[in-house]
Amino acid sequence: MKFSGSFLRVVAAWVWPFFLPIPAQALRVCVDPNYLPYSNRAGEGFENRIADAVAKALGEAVEYTWASHRGHGGFPQFLSSTLDAKKCDVVMSIPYASREELTTRPYYTSSYVFVFPKAKGYSITTMDSPVLKRLKIGFEKDTPAEDALKIRGMLPGAPGSIVAFDVSEAEGESPRIMLDALKNGQIDVLITWQPAIGAFLRAYPELEKAQVPNERALGAPEQYTFPMSMGVREGDSALKKRLDDVIEKHQAELTSILAESGVIAPQGSK
Repeated sequence: MKFSGSFLRVVAAWVWPFFLPIPAQALRVCVDPNYLPYSNRAGEGFENRIADAVAKALGEAVEYTWASHRGHGGFPQFLSSTLDAKKCDVVMSIPYASREELTTRPYYTSSYVFVFPKAKGYSITTMDSPVLKRLKIGFEKDTPAEDALKIRGMLPGAPGSIVAFDVSEAEGESPRIMLDALKNGQIDVLITWQPAIGAFLRAYPELEKAQVPNERALGAPEQYTFPMSMGVREGDSALKKRLDDVIEKHQAELTSILAESGVIAPQGSK
């Protein structure tokens, strides 16, 4: 039986696509382009490295949407203009069970820490440690640390005084400036989120850190330790499940990446 050339071309056109390689899907991730130690365009941040590891486990490539969550509107505005606007499908390092988005199972837990010169020998174990009343304290604005200081009446101009840093608001600013302020004596003690300074602390061997516990001498408990997740859009349960499976199966690898980046789990966390 013979077939015409036209027929063979039609058959070939129908069959050929089935033999072509299927393009790999992309894990579309929104991150800040210039905010180490979290992320940057060169892929040097721990969020970059976690995204790469997760994408590899999924058999996908990472496709970044670069957007800063610093400045006007902060992180809520970042989520609204990126994830909710469908410019990407995943954001990194969002508190577990956030009411703003659907979150995966946590892939790390960290806490706020006190950082101060080892040579000072300060006895600082909680936010109610008496020595804090006479020290100049540095902290990041709009964080649990600021709320805790206000509750205790530690305000600018009070004995000891406090110094606020705008790292999370100022474009291009590095959390490292807080460690420099501590080293140079502009402040006596720093209270900040451990992942923000963990990678930089290796360059400051004269400094030590202590975890801020979720407790206080008087009143209700305060939270300074937070499990962190990846965020996806509300309703995207299928992607959440895929990410949950990867986190569960590759937790050891993710924890290793975080540890290499100076992100250390607090005492008592799993």
